[in-house]
Amino acid sequence: MRRAAVAVAAGAMAVSLAACGSAKESGDNADSTGSAKKGDDIKVGLLLPENATARYEKFDRVLIEKKVKELTGGKGEVVYANAKQDASTQNQQVDTMVTNKVDVLIVDAVDSKAIAGSVKKAKDAGIPVVAYDRLAEGPIDAYTSFDNVTVGKTQGEALLKALGDKAKDGQIVMMNGSSTDPNAAQFKQGAHEVLDGKVKVGREYDTKEWKPENANANMEGAISALGKDKIVGVYSANDGMAGGIITALKAAGLKDIPVTGQDAELSGVQRIVTGEQYMSVYKPYPQEADVAAEMAVALAQGKSLDSIAKDKVDSPTTKAIPSVLVPVVSLTKDNINDTVIKDGIYTVNEICAGKYKAACDKIGLK
Repeated sequence: MRRAAVAVAAGAMAVSLAACGSAKESGDNADSTGSAKKGDDIKVGLLLPENATARYEKFDRVLIEKKVKELTGGKGEVVYANAKQDASTQNQQVDTMVTNKVDVLIVDAVDSKAIAGSVKKAKDAGIPVVAYDRLAEGPIDAYTSFDNVTVGKTQGEALLKALGDKAKDGQIVMMNGSSTDPNAAQFKQGAHEVLDGKVKVGREYDTKEWKPENANANMEGAISALGKDKIVGVYSANDGMAGGIITALKAAGLKDIPVTGQDAELSGVQRIVTGEQYMSVYKPYPQEADVAAEMAVALAQGKSLDSIAKDKVDSPTTKAIPSVLVPVVSLTKDNINDTVIKDGIYTVNEICAGKYKAACDKIGLK
């Protein structure tokens, strides 16, 4: 795992050091960079989807703002808005950004389909759009995220490892993310590729808006329907929902049920320390944020993405989108030091505060 974390860090450095070319993109995205090149005095619109998940305000926003400043010698400005999980609000925010004549947009869509019309408005106004973390529909110019199918596979493989022989006899509950999030479908796909045929799925849910309270209610329904003695594990697509699931398991008197997660939220890492949650998927946000900022600055300045984006991805509406997919790491109690602590996401003191100190001491986290 130490090697995996080092590889991720090295990849981040390689991406951040990549120079931007000067020729326009060819193919489907040929007109994406607008009609005139700009200098460092640019305005970047940043639209994030919600603030219930800790990562967006604590990591993504801060990291993108920092990188834009770095790339523009402190002259670039980031104009920020958060949709608080409301697709209509996000569409209005795009309209405002277009009216205010930002030079480029970074958009993490609440609803990948609902945002398509607003993306087209931006495009028609000569404003290129970087789809961030979720592959938005419409004529987007660039995309960066994690390999989401691999995220699901990573979760599924970890769950099978935790289950061991129990996978043959028991049933699991699958708690997928929101049906409006294209990432959720990819997580689900990857998980099913690993789990199908190896463990029985007793109940499966697409969780509205990724909300922990909805996951909690779904889990209560699954326990009632399947019976306490039939459930041997839970696939949870992220840490927030894992918290709601674990609350339901505790209320039903169920212990030692492995639960997966994603995002390496502080509360999720702390549950891993105590053994309440088996694993999370650590996604190195600094690398993803740096790539998004590099793409946005290059597009705003009329430069090519050739040296940044080596891959191409198709959305339902746009082909051959220049893309960077960032690798992920399975986070368990065995590699907390080599991942979130080593990369500066959390300190030991943050993870091991208060009631978590004894559990940290037990696993040697100091």
